[in-house]
Amino acid sequence: MDIPDALWRQTAPDALPAERLSGARHCDVAVIGGGFTGLRAALELAEAGTDVAVFEAGDVGFGASGRSGGQVNPMLPVARPDDLRRAVGKTYFERMAQTALGSADDLFDFIRKYQIQCDARQHGWVRADHCATARKVARRNADLWNAFGAGFEFLDGEEVTRLTGAYGYRTATVSPRGGAVQPMSLVRGLDRVARAAGAKIYSFAPVRSMQRRDGAWHLDVAGMPVTAKTVIVATNGYSDGLVKGLKGSVLPLFSTQIATEPLTEEQIGPVLRGGHTISDTRRLIMYARREPGNQMVFGGMGYRRPGGGIGGFSWILKDAPETFPSLRGVEWRYRWGGRVALTEDRVPHLHEPQPGLIAGLGYNGRGVAMSHVMGRVMAERALGTPAEDLPFPVTKIAPYRFRTPQVLGAGLAMAFLRMRDQREWRSVG
Repeated sequence: MDIPDALWRQTAPDALPAERLSGARHCDVAVIGGGFTGLRAALELAEAGTDVAVFEAGDVGFGASGRSGGQVNPMLPVARPDDLRRAVGKTYFERMAQTALGSADDLFDFIRKYQIQCDARQHGWVRADHCATARKVARRNADLWNAFGAGFEFLDGEEVTRLTGAYGYRTATVSPRGGAVQPMSLVRGLDRVARAAGAKIYSFAPVRSMQRRDGAWHLDVAGMPVTAKTVIVATNGYSDGLVKGLKGSVLPLFSTQIATEPLTEEQIGPVLRGGHTISDTRRLIMYARREPGNQMVFGGMGYRRPGGGIGGFSWILKDAPETFPSLRGVEWRYRWGGRVALTEDRVPHLHEPQPGLIAGLGYNGRGVAMSHVMGRVMAERALGTPAEDLPFPVTKIAPYRFRTPQVLGAGLAMAFLRMRDQREWRSVG
């Protein structure tokens, strides 16, 4: 399901006219990828006086940034602090924990600073427990993270239903720092800000090859020669074979979403009246949000069909009215999907496989906030910040183990996981 069916493209402000690369180009830094990560890196570099050019294979926001759920969740998907410590080591543990926990605040501060109009609201994120076992695990882990300043709060009983309008959840964890943005509006606003700072943003400019020689990088961009001192790769789940091993270092999953046209107050009823976002603890999570214009967005996890296209829409079309009974009978006008890049350790990865080549990816479903962090960090590295002073460790690119069978068997595996989720969830409701 391609992006023209996304609600975000229909409701975002018009994009700036696309600029095309029309000849040879030299720059200090070439950024590959025109989403949140690449554009944030470009902005930071341009404001530092660097000659930076962004090359996007489609139009700005075509990939994950324009297809995301737009939830700003201030938390890495690692379950416990010890899991993060094992993944990144003692030296980087506290830095990354604080970076992740502060990522939502940082993003909303950034949006206010640059006055980007993207329906930004920081009313909190509810993570609902789909069964008793999930509740015990979630509360234990939230307590552990609260020791590091996470600020999680807990809901029980009728308070969960009152706050969310959702059925089938008896307990939940709330992160007051969480929130939402209109992701396509944000990426287009970031495009405007980066261009105003002096960055050059080229659309429909796929990078076909690159090689390092004579102390510089030489790129073939849509048949045009580009040279740069440094290259930043910001392609995340849409990474291809351009950087050896990068595509195979993450597991591609697919986020599926559906949305309505504006609903009446009677139709939307008690759903998320306080402006919170919601997700849950199922293996195949659901996530949802209520838009300022009373449009409802509901999402989950899907998979790539062997013959092409994304599977899993039938699941969320069934789950939406079961989760929010007031939505029974509404028409889900929009449907779309996009790639999510998972790393084995569930933390973002920063790589420097060759001199002057920096790549960051693997947001594991937390990309709206963490992509901005990664973009800023890669810009800092390109500007000369020592690797040991960054919040992410610089690591070697390593293959995601058993990636191929997991990709090929994703549909069957998800169907099995969904069956388990549904059985546990219905036993609560």
